[in-house]
Amino acid sequence: MTDQSNSPKHGALASPTPPPGVAADWTVPQKWNELTAVDHQVWDTLFARQRTLLHGKATASFEEGLDVLSLSHPGVPDLEELNERLHKRSNWTVVSVPGVVPDDVFFKHLSERRFPAGNFIRKPDQLDYLEEPDVFHDVFGHVPMLAQPEVADFMQALGHLGLEATEHGALDRLARLYWYTVEFGLCREDGALKIYGAGILSSFGEAHYSLESELPKRFGFDLKRVLRTRYRTDAFQQNYFVIDRFSDVLDLVQRNDLAAIYAELDQLPVIDPGMVDPADRLLAA
Repeated sequence: MTDQSNSPKHGALASPTPPPGVAADWTVPQKWNELTAVDHQVWDTLFARQRTLLHGKATASFEEGLDVLSLSHPGVPDLEELNERLHKRSNWTVVSVPGVVPDDVFFKHLSERRFPAGNFIRKPDQLDYLEEPDVFHDVFGHVPMLAQPEVADFMQALGHLGLEATEHGALDRLARLYWYTVEFGLCREDGALKIYGAGILSSFGEAHYSLESELPKRFGFDLKRVLRTRYRTDAFQQNYFVIDRFSDVLDLVQRNDLAAIYAELDQLPVIDPGMVDPADRLLAA
């Protein structure tokens, strides 16, 4: 599958109107009390495996977020309890949704500092891969980073930019920025390559692959290059973009006129995943 105009929580597959039992903003009750022992066991298995794997591989901000939000408590988090801690930290909350939601709904939530999280968890035979994001991907992968001021503000800014891009037909470009930062971003920290993207943080296989494999290309982060680069949703990434400092992520949207850049890039071809341009700054694994 080539470039999609949908991020992991929104997309063309979603209905333009909420299905029965879903609120107008596409939220649903979490119904935490209806989760089964198997559901909680799946969370605990995934959590223990990822936390062990990610030690020393994830940005320090991620591990700090896990501790601040007390996500190591056994079982699927009760969003009501989690939101008390998260809101005190960054004024964000997590809202439960049934699955993929329309683009404008997704970005509207982000613009108002709400993160949509799937109200289901994968089955025991899906531990290693699930294309549609579940509560483990959304809460374990995204929420610890939302406890960090730079990410919290960056995500809200992406929400506003997403609504603007939807109106102006530039959602594919904004989706690429989201994909290569929020979902599959790498950064330099204390001289080492570290993970901050939720799609990698929540994936056992890609956490190894993104840092250690010789197969993917790793480029120094260049905003225009990112906005031109397609991505895949059905396989490990063929390229990653490495930001020099994790704290620079907010600067991407504060010091750039994205609308003007979109117009400039309309004159240039898109770049397929894995391709290398002569101007690229290739980095070693």
